Formats: sequence, structure tokens, C-alpha cells
Amino acid sequence: MSGGPAASAKMKKDESFLGKLGGTLVRKMKSREVSDLHEEGKNAINAPLLPPGTDVHPEDTLLEENAERIMLDPTSRENPKFKDLQKVLIDWINSELEDDRIIVKDLEEDCYDGQVLQKLFEKLSGRKLNIAEVTQSEIGQKQKLQTVLEAVNDLLRPHGWTIEWSVDSLHSKNLVSIVYLLVSLAMHFQAPIRLPEHVSVQVVMVKKREGILQSSLVTKELTSTTDLRLFLLFTERDAFDTLLDHAPDKLNVVKTSLITFVNKQLNKLNLEVTELESQFADGVYLILLMGLLEDYFVPLYNFFLTPESFEQKVHNVAFAFELMQDGGLKKPKARPEDVVNVNLKSTLRVLYNLFTNYKNSE
Repeated sequence: MSGGPAASAKMKKDESFLGKLGGTLVRKMKSREVSDLHEEGKNAINAPLLPPGTDVHPEDTLLEENAERIMLDPTSRENPKFKDLQKVLIDWINSELEDDRIIVKDLEEDCYDGQVLQKLFEKLSGRKLNIAEVTQSEIGQKQKLQTVLEAVNDLLRPHGWTIEWSVDSLHSKNLVSIVYLLVSLAMHFQAPIRLPEHVSVQVVMVKKREGILQSSLVTKELTSTTDLRLFLLFTERDAFDTLLDHAPDKLNVVKTSLITFVNKQLNKLNLEVTELESQFADGVYLILLMGLLEDYFVPLYNFFLTPESFEQKVHNVAFAFELMQDGGLKKPKARPEDVVNVNLKSTLRVLYNLFTNYKNSE
């Protein structure tokens, strides 16, 4: 073989280079091992303080002194009522954003970046927010969330809502914060949905004190008695409040006038109303009445002609409300659920709104 001395020198050079490279890799591995060991030590010290089954994320050990982090307790995640609440909210969002072709499947994964929340708030409030449509970067997403939450908070805070969410909690996919926000929006805008009542979850509150993580289990109430909380929102009084409170004798006069008005139309279909509260509760007569007043036929496949469940009745009343708005009327103050629940005041408001707009109709 040729080139003995030259080959030997090249081999030594290669060995030297590999040695340096190997040393660098070893130093990096040792550095990483030390870091991992340090992290493992932190977790080992703090883990006994946490409830069983709770995952400790590395970022939790990096909390600043006196800072805290909230995590959903694993057992609450499987709570059937909590799962039901999430499904109701997902269905509601998808219904509201159907025209935008947005489909939400998972609240944590689909609501954290602000895109869905922006579209939902704009649809509910009728207000356009000046934000970039799509942002991929974390900074862009947080800026979007900041703008959306400022608008949401400015709207909700004056009405007494407790702000249980933040940019960081939403962007970190905190399910409890996301649900809190959506429930508040649904109730404030009187969404045509039935929220499960008395839904509570347990959350793990982790705080850092003197370098040590301290944790506790706290119960968070996500919904209470829906009807009571919504009732508190209706602070605006109208003529029907006065009628019911101070002039019940005149109430029958109003009811008689409204019955005469609706029967003038429904008699064309050989239908007749004698009880306002009960006969409009399933939404069928409301839908037929709108078709008669606007002079069109409502296809039977658009509603339930013989509704049996609460949900089917709510669907019918909500559909009747849509027909009213299509006819140029303002969105009724009443909720579909209130009409279905045979709430006299709500039914009177809806019918009186029709009476004032169509009283001269043939």
C-alpha cells in the first residue's frame, strides 16, 4: 500500500476531529441529563402535594413565585354533565357559524387561538372586530385573543358577569376557562339552547410558595339554575310587566284582543286558539301564523308538525323567530325556551310584536 505517512497523518486528523465532535456531543448529552435530572427532582419534590392522577407539566415547575396555574381535575373531565355541557356548546357554536362553514369538534383544540371566538362574538353582537383573519404565530394568536376578550369583557362586565378567563388561560387550552366564557356568552345573548343545570367541576389550583408548589382542589360552578340567572338579566321593564304587576284586570282585555287577531288568520286553516300560553308553546301555530301573515307556505320539512320533545318544540319556536326576522321584525326579546315553558309574559311579547306589525293585515 502506498502513502503510509500521509495516510497516518490523515487518520490522526480524522480521529482528532471525531474526538472533538464526540466530546461536544458528550458535553451536550451531559448538560441535557443534568437538566432532565433537575426537572425530575423538582417533580419528585412537588408531585406528592398534587392530587392523584394529576399530570405535572414542566411549565408548572417554572411558575414565578406566588404565581398560580389552574388545571382541570381528571375525574371532572369524565363527568357526564360536563361532557353534556360541552356538546351543547359545540352544537350551538356550529349552528351560529354555519354560514361561515366553521365546524367545531373540540373546544380545547378549536377555541384556543381566537379564530372561532372572534367569529362567534361578531355573529352574536353584530359587531365587526378589526383583526387579521388568520394568524399562525403564537404572538398573532394572543393578539387576536386580546382584542376579542377586550370586546367581550367590555360587553359582559357591566352586566355583572365575573371574568373567569384570560388570554393566557384560553391560549393554553384551559377547558374550564373556555367553557366559562362560552356559557357567559350563551346566556348573555339568550342563546336558543338549554344548558345543563348545576354543572360543577373540580380544578387543581397550583401555586408556588417559597419555591415549592402547593396545590388544592377547588369546586367551580359552571352553570346554576339557568332560568334564574337569565331572569336576572331582564332588568328592562315593559308594558307587560306593568300589566301583570299592577293591572291584572286589563290583562284579559289584551289577551282577548290578541286571540281575536291570531284567530283571524288561523281560521283560514280551520284552526282556532283559545289559550295563548299553551297553544303556542310547541311553535307550530307560530310558524303557521307567520306563513299566513306573510302569505307563503312553510314547507313541512322545516319544522316538527307534531313535536314531542322539548328540543323539537324549541326548534319550532326558534324557526318561527327566524321567520319573523326574515319578515323585517326585530329579534324577539323572549327566548324560545320561555315560550315552550308556557311563560305567559314571553308569549304575550311575541304575539304583541306580531299584532303591532300586522294588525291591519287581511
